[in-house]
Amino acid sequence: MTSPLADKIRPKTLSDVVGQEHLFGKDSLLSRAVASGKIPNMIFYGPSGTGKTTVANIIAQGAGMTLRKINATSASLADIKAVLEETGSMFGSEGILLYLDEIQYFNKKQQQSLLEFIEDGRITLICSTTDNPYFSVYPAVLSRCSVFEFKPVCASEIKRALTRAYRILCQEDGKEFTQDAPLPENVDETFSYIASAACGDVRRALGALELCYGAAGENMSLSLASQSISAYSLKMDKDGNEHYDLMSAFQKSIRGSDPDAAVFYLAKMLEAGDLLSPIRRLLVIASEDIGLAYPMAAVVVKACCDNAVQLGLPEARLPLAQAVIFLATLPKSNSAYNAYAAAAADIHAGRGMNMPDYIRDSNQPSADKNRAYVYPHEYPNHWYDQTYLPEDVKDRTYYKYADNKTERAAKEYWEKVKKRTLSSEND
Repeated sequence: MTSPLADKIRPKTLSDVVGQEHLFGKDSLLSRAVASGKIPNMIFYGPSGTGKTTVANIIAQGAGMTLRKINATSASLADIKAVLEETGSMFGSEGILLYLDEIQYFNKKQQQSLLEFIEDGRITLICSTTDNPYFSVYPAVLSRCSVFEFKPVCASEIKRALTRAYRILCQEDGKEFTQDAPLPENVDETFSYIASAACGDVRRALGALELCYGAAGENMSLSLASQSISAYSLKMDKDGNEHYDLMSAFQKSIRGSDPDAAVFYLAKMLEAGDLLSPIRRLLVIASEDIGLAYPMAAVVVKACCDNAVQLGLPEARLPLAQAVIFLATLPKSNSAYNAYAAAAADIHAGRGMNMPDYIRDSNQPSADKNRAYVYPHEYPNHWYDQTYLPEDVKDRTYYKYADNKTERAAKEYWEKVKKRTLSSEND
């Protein structure tokens, strides 16, 4: 049985790991710790395909420890106990390194079960997660581990891995290719494309190369590379940090009135097959970031989103792209957002508990019978000067007009109405 290409070129030393210079540079903390042989309990945090499992293998081998791997998506407490039983056997004579992949899938009780064995030194624990460990890992476990972030690998480093893998593939086919030999032009172009399209995931890039080489050998082309990389689903963890980072970048690009960036992040979500997330975020943006600067934005965006749902992918990208560019190029206002936030802050502070009696339900016993509610529609411009806020917040101004055409017009109108009405009352 032939091993996957990613296994064939798996690094044997930290210096062979592509990317992660901030972790494995000459004077880095992690490199020094590994070199000393004093391996701390660690949490590896970052997207898939960035070398977390590979590094755990290298550390265990370098320290002479027995490596045991458990995936939290399918493991149970019994699996952990089975590893712990080895600590007193010949397999654990040099120490046990337990690599717990995707620790975020362990519940609190399962994570707590690790504490005793971490503290007494029977095992060295390396956990990996694609989620932010400060939210997904039990605090008592987190406090006993050093956290190291693995970042997406840049295209140039991925290309270096592809070149190394290509040499192995050529050798297996009986073809001569040395590491220093220049790549054929078509191969170099193919590698550049795959490296860029892999989104920082070395494993994905190697998988695409293996598929492309298997189909065409040295006659690889950009067309085949495009098909090969598309055969591996675009990477986006809909439940992890990457998802929320993408949502954040998407909204901030629209808020920042950059239609190019906004469309880019939209495409990244849609090409990964995520239709609902951008729809939900667009509906929020229409009110949070455009708001009263162009109130009809909510209507237009709702129509585009409804069309997208009815059409489905791939056609849904058209009304959503329309909505994104529309919102990005509109004037912006967060006055409604700020008004609500200010009012909510007073409520949470315990203010405004008692509304004026005259605006209560007149049928209720608590209604003020001595002062009647004044019906504004019976007065000029449908306005009458009366207080609606509770006594302790009656001087608050929650809504502040923003500087845009729509809100300026509304401000000017009401300033004229109120000034004219109050002036006539004083005459």
